[in-house]
Amino acid sequence: MKATETVIAHGHPLVRGTHPTTFEVTTEEELTIYGDCIIAVGADKGAAALSQDFREVLSREGANLITSLVCRDLRIKVRSTGGQGIILEHPTDLVWRRSSFCCGRTIATGSDLVARTLPRELIQYLREGAIIRVELEAECSD
Repeated sequence: MKATETVIAHGHPLVRGTHPTTFEVTTEEELTIYGDCIIAVGADKGAAALSQDFREVLSREGANLITSLVCRDLRIKVRSTGGQGIILEHPTDLVWRRSSFCCGRTIATGSDLVARTLPRELIQYLREGAIIRVELEAECSD
């Protein structure tokens, strides 16, 4: 089974991209210097707005998530896992985690990239307010 979603957001002058274990995209417009995991704001949807088909695939044991962060001339792929702990209920946030911790904001765990390891060119573009397209592709065996 496979399901896809796309989230559109934009950067902010206070994007730092320095968090060592997560990165986040939010529908909120404001960002403070303490939000070091947030890479984009003003997203057109949070976790709770993702489609039922996408939720069903991503929440199955053994599910994988490929996230493509598309911004200007860059396309960065992030590989993560889903599973039964992925409940996608937060109205504003989507969080990718290196750890296995899950809550309503978590879209994936075991991510191979986090804020601190994303290319600095991407972070610079986002500091300039660039638009980012977050392409999500969840897949699991039937």
